[in-house]
Amino acid sequence: MIPLRDKLRLKHIPVITIALILVNIYVFFKEIYLGNGLILFIDKHALVPAYFISLNGITLSVVINKIVSLLSSLFIHSGWMHIIGNMWYLWIFGDNVEYRLGHLRYLFFYLLCGIIGNLVHVTMNLNSTIPVIGASGCISGVLGAYFMLSPKAKIVTILPVLIFWIVADVPAFFFLGIWFLIQFLSGYYSLIKTSGAGIAWWAHVGGFIGGAVLKTFMVKSRR
Repeated sequence: MIPLRDKLRLKHIPVITIALILVNIYVFFKEIYLGNGLILFIDKHALVPAYFISLNGITLSVVINKIVSLLSSLFIHSGWMHIIGNMWYLWIFGDNVEYRLGHLRYLFFYLLCGIIGNLVHVTMNLNSTIPVIGASGCISGVLGAYFMLSPKAKIVTILPVLIFWIVADVPAFFFLGIWFLIQFLSGYYSLIKTSGAGIAWWAHVGGFIGGAVLKTFMVKSRR
């Protein structure tokens, strides 16, 4: 299923969503122009579960770097499809959640969902040395909030039907419910296969649940 847009039209400018998309794109192009320095950049700013929980060589600067990596990793992407997919979902679903939360509260919500997603991924992959990067935990939180706030909203979606593709209106609760189920099952499979986790499925799961829960405390009342 490929979402094209939703049918909730709001008369407001999603300034934080736009700003987040621009920041992510800026960091991505910075990655491209780093050349051979990209590996060092990722080593410095990505989140590595095994390193994050390690107590070896603990100093104040090491602790600060580990905490910072929970945030800095959220703005790094591994390739064109990674960033395009994330930013496309953020553009479709972010504006409505931003409207319901308010601009500054939405920014805090976005970052907090990313941190929650990262911590859930670390918890489920304690021995992993694979760097965790990407805004997927943040955006999963946005999807979780959207799922709770607008379950009956229509998502214009490209659907596979036999050998054809069709465009149809899909209720948000169905689209996002299927999306979450795929993330959960993929996360479960990543735990039982011997090759380890390559995609941060549990960051998606944790972010989604975090967003669904946090929206209860953070949604602004609107008349």
